[in-house]
Amino acid sequence: MSKKNQLPDLKDFLDEKAAFYEQPKFIETDPIQIPHLYTTKQDIEIAGFLTATISWGNRKSILTNAHKLMRIMGNAPYDFVMSFDRSKKDYLEGFVHRTFNSEDLLCFIEALQHIYRTYEDLESFFIPYKEAAYLQEAIHDFKKVFFSIPHLPRTQKHVSDPLKNSAAKRINMYFRWMVRSAKAGVDLGIWSQLSTAQLSCPLDVHSGNVARKLGLLDRKQNDGKALRQLDVNLRLLCPQDPVKYDYALFGLGVFEDF
Repeated sequence: MSKKNQLPDLKDFLDEKAAFYEQPKFIETDPIQIPHLYTTKQDIEIAGFLTATISWGNRKSILTNAHKLMRIMGNAPYDFVMSFDRSKKDYLEGFVHRTFNSEDLLCFIEALQHIYRTYEDLESFFIPYKEAAYLQEAIHDFKKVFFSIPHLPRTQKHVSDPLKNSAAKRINMYFRWMVRSAKAGVDLGIWSQLSTAQLSCPLDVHSGNVARKLGLLDRKQNDGKALRQLDVNLRLLCPQDPVKYDYALFGLGVFEDF
């Protein structure tokens, strides 16, 4: 943040933009529409996690493939995961989104099954981190457990590690979906044990470019170091819910070509 006396004006501007974009109509073109298809906690968690995992590239392609993935799972993600065995591997054949293919999907299904056999829900894994200031170490630990089952080394790239200087955009977006209140009709708010104050912005090319133009970020790369800088500055604007500004930064970049 360049000058403290610029904070009030910037906060007012971003608060207005965040409120404008955090509306139900946002769902129409966003991958968050996929977990909104479900009502039970575990279905929402799994649909959201798998959708977030493939949320890069063309948005139309993301939505097409996410809906296809839900059909593969019989539109019952939790039941599919828990009843899955290798005899059902053919169900996954042919699925591909960019570099995420059916072999990666197989690993993800088996890894989720392993976690749900240990925890009642995915939120329970993260409860030990509810007092942490940030969730980046939690993501690092989750990745270790997720890939504790036999897997292809190539599949590990589909879960980012913040402790290796990744901005971990997709899983931070997933946390936003799960933790932030559903009051505005966009995020789902099914994880009550974590706090919005812990969340980090899903930093991508759009939010990063806008953040730089606004003086919230000066690092050129959209990496873990940039995310830490953005975390600090967004918390100056709203320490209780810094990631509400994801709507403002993303909306300005995608819909207004800011």
